[in-house]
Amino acid sequence: MEENFKKRNEDKDLIKRYESYSENNESIYFTQDEFENILHYFLENGKNRKALKAANLAIEQYPYVVDFLVLKAQCYSNMQEFETAIAILEKASNLHPGDAEIFLIKGNVYAMKGDHSEALESFERALESSDEKDDIYYSIGLTYQNQAKYYDAIKYYKIALEENLNNENVLYELAYCLDMTGELESSLSYYKEFIDNDPFSEYAWYNLGIVYNKLEKFEEAINAYEYAIAIDDQFSSAYFNMGNSLMQLEKFDEALEAYKTTLEREGSSPEIYYSIGTAYEKIEQYELAIRYFRKATKLDQYYDEAWFSTGVCLAKQEKWYEAVHFFNKALKLDVENPDYWKAIADAEYKVGNNVSSLDAYDEASQLAPENIDIWLDWSFVYHEQGDTEQAVTIILDGIEECPEEAELYYRAVVYLVEAGQYKKGFTFLEQGLTLNYELHTSLYEFFPNLETQKALFKIIQQYKK
Repeated sequence: MEENFKKRNEDKDLIKRYESYSENNESIYFTQDEFENILHYFLENGKNRKALKAANLAIEQYPYVVDFLVLKAQCYSNMQEFETAIAILEKASNLHPGDAEIFLIKGNVYAMKGDHSEALESFERALESSDEKDDIYYSIGLTYQNQAKYYDAIKYYKIALEENLNNENVLYELAYCLDMTGELESSLSYYKEFIDNDPFSEYAWYNLGIVYNKLEKFEEAINAYEYAIAIDDQFSSAYFNMGNSLMQLEKFDEALEAYKTTLEREGSSPEIYYSIGTAYEKIEQYELAIRYFRKATKLDQYYDEAWFSTGVCLAKQEKWYEAVHFFNKALKLDVENPDYWKAIADAEYKVGNNVSSLDAYDEASQLAPENIDIWLDWSFVYHEQGDTEQAVTIILDGIEECPEEAELYYRAVVYLVEAGQYKKGFTFLEQGLTLNYELHTSLYEFFPNLETQKALFKIIQQYKK
Protein backbone atom coordinates (compact mmCIF):
# COMPACT_ATOMS: atom_id res chain seq x y z
CA MET A 1 0.00 0.00 0.00
CA GLU A 2 2.85 2.37 0.86
CA GLU A 3 4.45 1.74 -2.55
CA ASN A 4 1.14 2.42 -4.33
CA PHE A 5 0.70 5.65 -2.38
CA LYS A 6 4.24 6.75 -3.27
CA LYS A 7 3.66 5.91 -6.95
CA ARG A 8 0.39 7.87 -7.04
CA ASN A 9 2.09 10.92 -5.50
CA GLU A 10 4.93 10.69 -8.02
CA ASP A 11 2.40 10.53 -10.87
CA LYS A 12 0.53 13.57 -9.51
CA ASP A 13 3.77 15.57 -9.30
CA LEU A 14 4.69 14.53 -12.84
CA ILE A 15 1.28 15.57 -14.22
CA LYS A 16 1.45 18.92 -12.40
CA ARG A 17 4.90 19.56 -13.86
CA TYR A 18 3.77 18.59 -17.35
CA GLU A 19 0.61 20.74 -17.22
CA SER A 20 2.56 23.71 -15.87
CA TYR A 21 4.93 23.59 -18.85
CA SER A 22 2.07 22.96 -21.28
CA GLU A 23 -0.15 25.81 -20.06
CA ASN A 24 2.72 28.30 -20.15
CA ASN A 25 3.90 27.13 -23.59
CA GLU A 26 7.34 26.46 -22.17
CA SER A 27 9.75 24.07 -23.86
CA ILE A 28 9.15 20.58 -22.54
CA TYR A 29 11.58 17.71 -22.06
CA PHE A 30 10.62 14.47 -20.38
CA THR A 31 12.21 11.07 -20.42
CA GLN A 32 10.57 8.29 -22.41
CA ASP A 33 9.26 6.66 -19.22
CA GLU A 34 7.83 9.96 -17.99
CA PHE A 35 5.97 10.53 -21.25
CA GLU A 36 4.55 7.01 -21.06
CA ASN A 37 3.32 7.66 -17.51
CA ILE A 38 1.75 10.97 -18.57
CA LEU A 39 -0.02 9.36 -21.53
CA HIS A 40 -1.30 6.42 -19.49
CA TYR A 41 -2.56 8.79 -16.79
CA PHE A 42 -4.58 10.85 -19.27
CA LEU A 43 -5.92 7.81 -21.11
CA GLU A 44 -6.95 6.02 -17.90
CA ASN A 45 -8.82 9.15 -16.79
CA GLY A 46 -10.62 9.61 -20.11
CA LYS A 47 -8.73 12.80 -21.00
CA ASN A 48 -8.16 11.84 -24.62
CA ARG A 49 -7.47 15.33 -26.02
CA LYS A 50 -4.80 15.95 -23.41
CA ALA A 51 -3.36 12.51 -24.09
CA LEU A 52 -3.24 13.27 -27.83
CA LYS A 53 -1.38 16.54 -27.23
CA ALA A 54 1.12 14.74 -24.98
CA ALA A 55 1.53 11.98 -27.58
CA ASN A 56 2.41 14.52 -30.27
CA LEU A 57 4.99 16.13 -27.97
CA ALA A 58 6.44 12.71 -27.15
CA ILE A 59 6.70 11.83 -30.87
CA GLU A 60 8.51 15.13 -31.53
CA GLN A 61 11.15 14.19 -28.97
CA TYR A 62 11.21 10.44 -29.72
CA PRO A 63 10.19 10.05 -33.40
CA TYR A 64 11.31 6.41 -33.65
CA VAL A 65 9.66 5.11 -30.49
CA VAL A 66 6.76 3.00 -31.74
CA ASP A 67 5.01 2.96 -28.34
CA PHE A 68 4.11 6.62 -28.71
CA LEU A 69 2.55 6.04 -32.13
CA VAL A 70 0.54 3.19 -30.64
CA LEU A 71 -0.65 5.40 -27.76
CA LYS A 72 -1.53 8.16 -30.20
CA ALA A 73 -3.64 5.65 -32.15
CA GLN A 74 -5.34 4.69 -28.89
CA CYS A 75 -6.28 8.36 -28.36
CA TYR A 76 -8.00 8.51 -31.74
CA SER A 77 -9.66 5.14 -31.15
CA ASN A 78 -11.07 6.36 -27.82
CA MET A 79 -12.47 9.38 -29.67
CA GLN A 80 -13.99 6.95 -32.21
CA GLU A 81 -11.84 8.30 -35.03
CA PHE A 82 -11.06 4.75 -36.10
CA GLU A 83 -9.72 5.37 -39.61
CA THR A 84 -7.12 7.81 -38.26
CA ALA A 85 -6.15 5.32 -35.56
CA ILE A 86 -5.70 2.53 -38.13
CA ALA A 87 -3.59 4.78 -40.39
CA ILE A 88 -1.27 5.55 -37.46
CA LEU A 89 -1.00 1.85 -36.60
CA GLU A 90 -0.11 1.10 -40.24
CA LYS A 91 2.74 3.60 -39.92
CA ALA A 92 3.86 1.96 -36.68
CA SER A 93 3.70 -1.45 -38.35
CA ASN A 94 5.98 -0.25 -41.15
CA LEU A 95 8.54 0.78 -38.54
CA HIS A 96 8.19 -2.54 -36.68
CA PRO A 97 6.79 -5.11 -39.15
CA GLY A 98 6.70 -8.05 -36.73
CA ASP A 99 5.34 -6.28 -33.65
CA ALA A 100 2.48 -8.44 -32.33
CA GLU A 101 1.16 -5.68 -30.06
CA ILE A 102 0.53 -3.41 -33.05
CA PHE A 103 -1.56 -6.11 -34.74
CA LEU A 104 -3.38 -6.75 -31.46
CA ILE A 105 -4.29 -3.09 -31.01
CA LYS A 106 -5.22 -2.74 -34.68
CA GLY A 107 -7.53 -5.73 -34.27
CA ASN A 108 -9.16 -4.11 -31.24
CA VAL A 109 -9.71 -0.90 -33.23
CA TYR A 110 -11.32 -2.85 -36.07
CA ALA A 111 -13.51 -4.63 -33.51
CA MET A 112 -14.62 -1.30 -32.00
CA LYS A 113 -15.38 -0.12 -35.52
CA GLY A 114 -17.56 -3.19 -36.00
CA ASP A 115 -15.35 -4.69 -38.73
CA HIS A 116 -15.12 -8.17 -37.20
CA SER A 117 -13.46 -9.96 -40.13
CA GLU A 118 -10.62 -7.42 -40.29
CA ALA A 119 -10.28 -7.65 -36.52
CA LEU A 120 -9.92 -11.44 -36.57
CA GLU A 121 -7.38 -11.23 -39.39
CA SER A 122 -5.27 -8.78 -37.35
CA PHE A 123 -5.46 -11.04 -34.29
CA GLU A 124 -4.27 -14.00 -36.37
CA ARG A 125 -1.30 -11.91 -37.52
CA ALA A 126 -0.57 -11.04 -33.90
CA LEU A 127 -0.56 -14.73 -32.93
CA GLU A 128 2.15 -15.44 -35.50
CA SER A 129 4.77 -13.34 -33.74
CA SER A 130 3.66 -13.25 -30.09
CA ASP A 131 5.14 -15.22 -27.21
CA GLU A 132 2.35 -14.18 -24.82
CA LYS A 133 -0.84 -15.17 -26.55
CA ASP A 134 -3.53 -15.04 -23.83
CA ASP A 135 -4.54 -11.42 -24.50
CA ILE A 136 -4.82 -12.16 -28.21
CA TYR A 137 -7.03 -15.19 -27.65
CA TYR A 138 -9.06 -13.06 -25.23
CA SER A 139 -9.56 -10.42 -27.96
CA ILE A 140 -10.62 -13.10 -30.44
CA GLY A 141 -13.11 -14.43 -27.90
CA LEU A 142 -14.45 -10.93 -27.26
CA THR A 143 -14.90 -10.34 -30.99
CA TYR A 144 -17.02 -13.48 -31.27
CA GLN A 145 -18.90 -12.58 -28.09
CA ASN A 146 -19.80 -9.16 -29.49
CA GLN A 147 -21.42 -10.99 -32.42
CA ALA A 148 -23.36 -13.19 -29.95
CA LYS A 149 -21.32 -16.20 -31.12
CA TYR A 150 -20.95 -17.45 -27.56
CA TYR A 151 -19.72 -20.98 -28.29
CA ASP A 152 -16.87 -19.63 -30.45
CA ALA A 153 -16.07 -17.12 -27.72
CA ILE A 154 -16.00 -19.89 -25.09
CA LYS A 155 -13.56 -21.89 -27.22
CA TYR A 156 -11.04 -19.03 -27.40
CA TYR A 157 -11.47 -17.98 -23.77
CA LYS A 158 -10.61 -21.52 -22.72
CA ILE A 159 -7.49 -21.45 -24.92
CA ALA A 160 -6.56 -18.11 -23.32
CA LEU A 161 -6.84 -19.65 -19.85
CA GLU A 162 -4.61 -22.53 -20.91
CA GLU A 163 -2.03 -19.88 -21.76
CA ASN A 164 -2.55 -17.87 -18.58
CA LEU A 165 -4.87 -18.92 -15.78
CA ASN A 166 -4.37 -15.53 -14.09
CA ASN A 167 -6.08 -13.43 -16.78
CA GLU A 168 -9.01 -11.94 -14.85
CA ASN A 169 -10.69 -10.45 -17.92
CA VAL A 170 -10.90 -13.88 -19.52
CA LEU A 171 -12.37 -15.37 -16.35
CA TYR A 172 -15.22 -12.88 -16.21
CA GLU A 173 -16.10 -13.09 -19.89
CA LEU A 174 -15.93 -16.89 -19.97
CA ALA A 175 -18.32 -17.08 -17.02
CA TYR A 176 -20.64 -14.63 -18.80
CA CYS A 177 -20.69 -16.69 -22.02
CA LEU A 178 -21.23 -19.94 -20.14
CA ASP A 179 -24.11 -18.25 -18.34
CA MET A 180 -25.59 -17.04 -21.65
CA THR A 181 -25.46 -20.56 -23.10
CA GLY A 182 -26.90 -22.15 -19.95
CA GLU A 183 -23.70 -24.13 -19.33
CA LEU A 184 -22.40 -22.43 -16.21
CA GLU A 185 -23.57 -25.10 -13.77
CA SER A 186 -22.19 -27.92 -15.92
CA SER A 187 -18.86 -26.08 -16.28
CA LEU A 188 -18.07 -26.35 -12.54
CA SER A 189 -16.07 -29.51 -13.21
CA TYR A 190 -14.01 -27.57 -15.77
CA TYR A 191 -13.08 -24.98 -13.15
CA LYS A 192 -12.41 -27.63 -10.52
CA GLU A 193 -9.88 -29.23 -12.86
CA PHE A 194 -7.67 -26.18 -12.38
CA ILE A 195 -7.67 -26.80 -8.63
CA ASP A 196 -6.95 -30.51 -9.11
CA ASN A 197 -3.96 -29.58 -11.27
CA ASP A 198 -2.71 -26.93 -8.84
CA PRO A 199 -4.50 -26.80 -5.46
CA PHE A 200 -2.25 -23.92 -4.37
CA SER A 201 -3.21 -21.67 -7.26
CA GLU A 202 -5.03 -18.67 -5.85
CA TYR A 203 -6.43 -17.92 -9.30
CA ALA A 204 -7.93 -21.40 -9.60
CA TRP A 205 -9.87 -20.84 -6.38
CA TYR A 206 -10.73 -17.31 -7.46
CA ASN A 207 -12.14 -18.67 -10.76
CA LEU A 208 -14.31 -21.09 -8.85
CA GLY A 209 -15.58 -18.27 -6.63
CA ILE A 210 -16.63 -16.24 -9.66
CA VAL A 211 -18.64 -19.15 -11.05
CA TYR A 212 -20.33 -19.90 -7.73
CA ASN A 213 -21.19 -16.22 -7.40
CA LYS A 214 -22.76 -16.18 -10.88
CA LEU A 215 -24.76 -19.26 -9.90
CA GLU A 216 -25.92 -17.38 -6.76
CA LYS A 217 -24.24 -19.98 -4.55
CA PHE A 218 -22.81 -17.27 -2.36
CA GLU A 219 -21.62 -19.38 0.59
CA GLU A 220 -19.62 -21.59 -1.78
CA ALA A 221 -18.27 -18.48 -3.52
CA ILE A 222 -17.08 -17.04 -0.20
CA ASN A 223 -15.34 -20.32 0.69
CA ALA A 224 -13.52 -20.30 -2.65
CA TYR A 225 -12.43 -16.67 -2.22
CA GLU A 226 -11.22 -17.46 1.30
CA TYR A 227 -9.00 -20.22 -0.09
CA ALA A 228 -7.59 -17.77 -2.64
CA ILE A 229 -6.85 -15.26 0.14
CA ALA A 230 -5.29 -17.96 2.35
CA ILE A 231 -2.81 -18.64 -0.47
CA ASP A 232 -2.22 -14.94 -1.22
CA ASP A 233 -3.37 -12.47 1.44
CA GLN A 234 -2.61 -9.57 -0.94
CA PHE A 235 -5.17 -10.77 -3.50
CA SER A 236 -7.31 -7.64 -3.60
CA SER A 237 -9.78 -8.86 -6.25
CA ALA A 238 -10.63 -11.87 -4.08
CA TYR A 239 -11.40 -9.59 -1.12
CA PHE A 240 -13.56 -7.38 -3.35
CA ASN A 241 -15.57 -10.24 -4.83
CA MET A 242 -15.94 -11.83 -1.41
CA GLY A 243 -17.41 -8.52 -0.26
CA ASN A 244 -19.93 -8.69 -3.12
CA SER A 245 -20.99 -12.21 -2.13
CA LEU A 246 -21.31 -11.18 1.53
CA MET A 247 -23.54 -8.29 0.48
CA GLN A 248 -25.83 -10.77 -1.28
CA LEU A 249 -26.11 -12.72 1.99
CA GLU A 250 -26.85 -9.44 3.82
CA LYS A 251 -23.71 -9.83 5.93
CA PHE A 252 -23.04 -6.15 5.58
CA ASP A 253 -20.49 -5.69 8.38
CA GLU A 254 -18.35 -8.52 7.01
CA ALA A 255 -18.69 -7.15 3.49
CA LEU A 256 -17.55 -3.74 4.72
CA GLU A 257 -14.39 -5.28 6.18
CA ALA A 258 -13.70 -7.10 2.91
CA TYR A 259 -14.09 -3.86 0.93
CA LYS A 260 -11.86 -1.93 3.32
CA THR A 261 -9.19 -4.62 2.98
CA THR A 262 -9.47 -4.26 -0.81
CA LEU A 263 -8.87 -0.52 -0.41
CA GLU A 264 -5.78 -1.17 1.71
CA ARG A 265 -4.37 -3.70 -0.74
CA GLU A 266 -5.25 -2.01 -4.02
CA GLY A 267 -5.60 1.69 -3.34
CA SER A 268 -8.51 3.94 -4.21
CA SER A 269 -10.92 3.57 -7.10
CA PRO A 270 -14.48 4.78 -7.72
CA GLU A 271 -15.79 1.21 -7.54
CA ILE A 272 -14.29 0.40 -4.15
CA TYR A 273 -15.42 3.70 -2.64
CA TYR A 274 -18.92 3.09 -4.00
CA SER A 275 -18.99 -0.43 -2.57
CA ILE A 276 -17.88 0.78 0.87
CA GLY A 277 -20.57 3.46 0.71
CA THR A 278 -23.20 0.88 -0.18
CA ALA A 279 -22.23 -1.30 2.79
CA TYR A 280 -22.50 1.70 5.13
CA GLU A 281 -25.89 2.54 3.61
CA LYS A 282 -27.13 -0.99 4.35
CA ILE A 283 -26.18 -0.70 8.02
CA GLU A 284 -27.87 2.73 8.11
CA GLN A 285 -24.71 4.76 8.71
CA TYR A 286 -25.83 7.29 6.13
CA GLU A 287 -23.29 10.04 6.76
CA LEU A 288 -20.41 7.61 6.29
CA ALA A 289 -22.11 6.19 3.21
CA ILE A 290 -22.42 9.68 1.71
CA ARG A 291 -18.76 10.38 2.47
CA TYR A 292 -17.67 7.37 0.42
CA PHE A 293 -20.15 8.01 -2.41
CA ARG A 294 -18.70 11.52 -2.69
CA LYS A 295 -15.19 10.09 -2.77
CA ALA A 296 -16.32 7.94 -5.71
CA THR A 297 -17.69 10.94 -7.61
CA LYS A 298 -14.52 12.94 -7.00
CA LEU A 299 -12.58 10.22 -8.79
CA ASP A 300 -15.24 9.77 -11.47
CA GLN A 301 -17.69 12.63 -11.95
CA TYR A 302 -19.70 10.47 -14.37
CA TYR A 303 -20.44 7.77 -11.79
CA ASP A 304 -24.22 8.20 -11.84
CA GLU A 305 -24.88 5.36 -9.37
CA ALA A 306 -22.80 7.15 -6.73
CA TRP A 307 -24.67 10.45 -7.24
CA PHE A 308 -27.96 8.56 -7.03
CA SER A 309 -26.98 6.65 -3.89
CA THR A 310 -25.99 9.92 -2.23
CA GLY A 311 -29.53 11.12 -2.91
CA VAL A 312 -30.98 7.89 -1.52
CA CYS A 313 -29.09 8.35 1.77
CA LEU A 314 -30.26 11.94 2.04
CA ALA A 315 -33.85 10.86 1.35
CA LYS A 316 -33.61 8.26 4.11
CA GLN A 317 -32.68 11.12 6.43
CA GLU A 318 -35.63 13.11 5.04
CA LYS A 319 -33.30 15.76 3.60
CA TRP A 320 -35.51 16.03 0.56
CA TYR A 321 -34.21 19.25 -1.00
CA GLU A 322 -30.65 17.94 -0.98
CA ALA A 323 -31.84 14.58 -2.26
CA VAL A 324 -33.48 16.22 -5.30
CA HIS A 325 -30.18 17.87 -6.18
CA PHE A 326 -28.27 14.59 -6.23
CA PHE A 327 -31.02 12.65 -8.01
CA ASN A 328 -30.91 15.27 -10.76
CA LYS A 329 -27.14 14.91 -11.09
CA ALA A 330 -27.60 11.17 -11.58
CA LEU A 331 -30.43 11.70 -14.06
CA LYS A 332 -28.33 14.00 -16.24
CA LEU A 333 -25.89 11.13 -16.68
CA ASP A 334 -28.56 8.50 -17.38
CA VAL A 335 -31.79 10.09 -18.54
CA GLU A 336 -33.32 6.71 -19.44
CA ASN A 337 -33.15 5.30 -15.90
CA PRO A 338 -36.66 4.83 -14.48
CA ASP A 339 -35.35 4.46 -10.91
CA TYR A 340 -33.88 7.95 -11.11
CA TRP A 341 -37.14 9.43 -12.40
CA LYS A 342 -39.11 7.62 -9.68
CA ALA A 343 -36.75 8.86 -6.95
CA ILE A 344 -37.02 12.45 -8.20
CA ALA A 345 -40.81 12.14 -8.33
CA ASP A 346 -40.94 10.95 -4.71
CA ALA A 347 -38.56 13.65 -3.49
CA GLU A 348 -40.29 16.48 -5.41
CA TYR A 349 -43.58 15.39 -3.85
CA LYS A 350 -42.02 15.54 -0.39
CA VAL A 351 -40.87 19.14 -0.91
CA GLY A 352 -44.26 20.16 -2.29
CA ASN A 353 -43.33 20.46 -5.97
CA ASN A 354 -46.35 18.49 -7.15
CA VAL A 355 -46.17 19.52 -10.81
CA SER A 356 -42.54 18.40 -11.09
CA SER A 357 -43.40 15.25 -9.17
CA LEU A 358 -46.25 14.30 -11.51
CA ASP A 359 -44.11 14.94 -14.59
CA ALA A 360 -41.37 12.71 -13.19
CA TYR A 361 -43.84 9.89 -12.44
CA ASP A 362 -45.08 10.16 -16.02
CA GLU A 363 -41.53 9.73 -17.34
CA ALA A 364 -40.89 6.81 -15.00
CA SER A 365 -44.10 5.06 -16.07
CA GLN A 366 -43.08 5.23 -19.73
CA LEU A 367 -39.66 3.75 -18.99
CA ALA A 368 -40.80 1.04 -16.53
CA PRO A 369 -44.55 0.41 -16.86
CA GLU A 370 -44.10 -2.92 -15.06
CA ASN A 371 -43.12 -1.15 -11.81
CA ILE A 372 -46.33 -1.05 -9.76
CA ASP A 373 -44.87 1.37 -7.20
CA ILE A 374 -44.83 4.05 -9.89
CA TRP A 375 -48.57 3.67 -10.50
CA LEU A 376 -49.37 3.49 -6.79
CA ASP A 377 -47.35 6.57 -5.84
CA TRP A 378 -48.29 8.59 -8.93
CA SER A 379 -52.00 8.04 -8.38
CA PHE A 380 -51.61 8.78 -4.67
CA VAL A 381 -50.33 12.31 -5.42
CA TYR A 382 -53.58 13.02 -7.30
CA HIS A 383 -55.52 11.39 -4.46
CA GLU A 384 -53.84 13.68 -1.93
CA GLN A 385 -54.69 16.71 -4.10
CA GLY A 386 -58.35 15.67 -4.05
CA ASP A 387 -58.35 14.81 -7.77
CA THR A 388 -59.93 11.37 -7.35
CA GLU A 389 -60.93 11.14 -11.00
CA GLN A 390 -57.33 11.45 -12.19
CA ALA A 391 -56.17 9.06 -9.46
CA VAL A 392 -58.62 6.49 -10.85
CA THR A 393 -57.39 7.09 -14.40
CA ILE A 394 -53.76 6.53 -13.42
CA ILE A 395 -54.43 3.38 -11.39
CA LEU A 396 -56.53 1.89 -14.20
CA ASP A 397 -53.67 2.58 -16.61
CA GLY A 398 -51.46 0.70 -14.17
CA ILE A 399 -53.84 -2.26 -14.13
CA GLU A 400 -53.80 -2.32 -17.91
CA GLU A 401 -50.00 -2.55 -17.83
CA CYS A 402 -49.85 -5.00 -14.90
CA PRO A 403 -53.09 -7.01 -14.92
CA GLU A 404 -51.79 -9.65 -12.49
CA GLU A 405 -50.85 -7.27 -9.67
CA ALA A 406 -53.47 -7.46 -6.92
CA GLU A 407 -52.24 -4.38 -5.09
CA LEU A 408 -53.30 -2.16 -8.00
CA TYR A 409 -56.85 -3.54 -7.84
CA TYR A 410 -57.07 -2.84 -4.11
CA ARG A 411 -55.90 0.73 -4.68
CA ALA A 412 -58.51 1.09 -7.42
CA VAL A 413 -61.11 0.08 -4.82
CA VAL A 414 -59.97 2.94 -2.56
CA TYR A 415 -60.26 5.58 -5.26
CA LEU A 416 -63.55 4.28 -6.74
CA VAL A 417 -65.27 4.06 -3.35
CA GLU A 418 -64.14 7.60 -2.53
CA ALA A 419 -65.54 8.70 -5.89
CA GLY A 420 -68.87 7.11 -4.94
CA GLN A 421 -68.55 4.38 -7.59
CA TYR A 422 -69.30 1.57 -5.14
CA LYS A 423 -70.48 -1.06 -7.58
CA LYS A 424 -67.40 -0.68 -9.79
CA GLY A 425 -65.20 -0.56 -6.70
CA PHE A 426 -66.56 -3.85 -5.38
CA THR A 427 -65.94 -5.45 -8.78
CA PHE A 428 -62.28 -4.51 -8.47
CA LEU A 429 -62.29 -5.77 -4.90
CA GLU A 430 -63.41 -9.20 -6.06
CA GLN A 431 -60.69 -9.23 -8.72
CA GLY A 432 -58.07 -8.29 -6.13
CA LEU A 433 -59.26 -11.01 -3.75
CA THR A 434 -59.05 -13.56 -6.57
CA LEU A 435 -55.46 -12.60 -7.36
CA ASN A 436 -54.17 -12.33 -3.79
CA TYR A 437 -56.53 -12.57 -0.82
CA GLU A 438 -53.90 -11.74 1.82
CA LEU A 439 -53.14 -8.31 0.34
CA HIS A 440 -56.64 -7.01 1.15
CA THR A 441 -55.25 -5.68 4.45
CA SER A 442 -53.71 -2.81 2.45
CA LEU A 443 -57.25 -1.35 2.33
CA TYR A 444 -57.55 -0.77 6.07
CA GLU A 445 -55.50 2.42 6.33
CA PHE A 446 -57.63 4.18 3.70
CA PHE A 447 -61.06 3.67 5.28
CA PRO A 448 -61.50 5.12 8.78
CA ASN A 449 -65.31 5.33 8.23
CA LEU A 450 -66.97 2.42 10.04
CA GLU A 451 -69.87 2.06 7.62
CA THR A 452 -67.53 1.73 4.65
CA GLN A 453 -65.39 -0.73 6.58
CA LYS A 454 -68.41 -2.88 7.34
CA ALA A 455 -69.48 -2.99 3.70
CA LEU A 456 -66.00 -3.97 2.55
CA PHE A 457 -65.49 -6.54 5.29
CA LYS A 458 -68.82 -8.13 4.49
CA ILE A 459 -67.73 -8.74 0.91
CA ILE A 460 -64.30 -9.94 2.00
CA GLN A 461 -65.75 -12.37 4.51
CA GLN A 462 -68.22 -13.73 1.95
CA TYR A 463 -65.38 -14.25 -0.48
CA LYS A 464 -63.30 -16.01 2.17
CA LYS A 465 -66.12 -18.53 2.66
